[in-house]
Amino acid sequence: MDASGLPLLDRRIADCRACPRLVSWREEVARTKRAAFADWTYWGRPVPGFGPADARLLIVGLAPAAHGGNRTGRMFTGDRSGSVLYEALYDVGLASRPTAVDAQDGLELHGVRVTSPVHCAPPANKPTPEERDTCRPWLVQELRLLRPTLRAVVVLGGFGWQAALPAFAEAGWSVPRPRPAFSHGARFPLDGLELFGCFHVSQRNTFTGRLTPAMLRDVLRTAGQAAGLPTRGGQSADSSPGA
Repeated sequence: MDASGLPLLDRRIADCRACPRLVSWREEVARTKRAAFADWTYWGRPVPGFGPADARLLIVGLAPAAHGGNRTGRMFTGDRSGSVLYEALYDVGLASRPTAVDAQDGLELHGVRVTSPVHCAPPANKPTPEERDTCRPWLVQELRLLRPTLRAVVVLGGFGWQAALPAFAEAGWSVPRPRPAFSHGARFPLDGLELFGCFHVSQRNTFTGRLTPAMLRDVLRTAGQAAGLPTRGGQSADSSPGA
């Protein structure tokens, strides 16, 4: 397997119907819509990863948002969490523009790919452990395809961390036992990779200040540098990892 297989993998992910609850929810949201997006034709399918096939840095989230990725068909696109993430990636030099509106807006990521352990929008943003495990083979295949170039990974939040470590093990990386614990600012060597933890870019974290703009940029910049990517900006005084 090599990175040329990612487009095929993405198409297969978009056709998945393995989890009945998620299929029902994502399609119901696509039919009923949100009033602000009444004129949209929602994607309403699993959302594949986004970014180049030779990415050196991978960002792992949680799952698409009902009126974000489930609407636009692209990871972290069309919602406030995505706005926070892509603005930060732009500020540190890893994205071509600071906004993500729709899948045809011209946004390009520089050496970065964004994915999630669950590819369907879940009710209340909470996939079940069974849904997480059912979706894991997609992440395992994506990791195998990225392995030739991948050098660093940022995992957003504890759910993503718990989902990602078993996927790395299944994809052939040597994951230590006991497994490293998640925390914001965590950094662990993982069999040729640098693994970073970061609080999720959810509104709950960004609105309360648990994750500040400076904290997010510091993690992304450090991870980009660990991956050998050119970044811009320096260390911020507001980089405390928080609680």
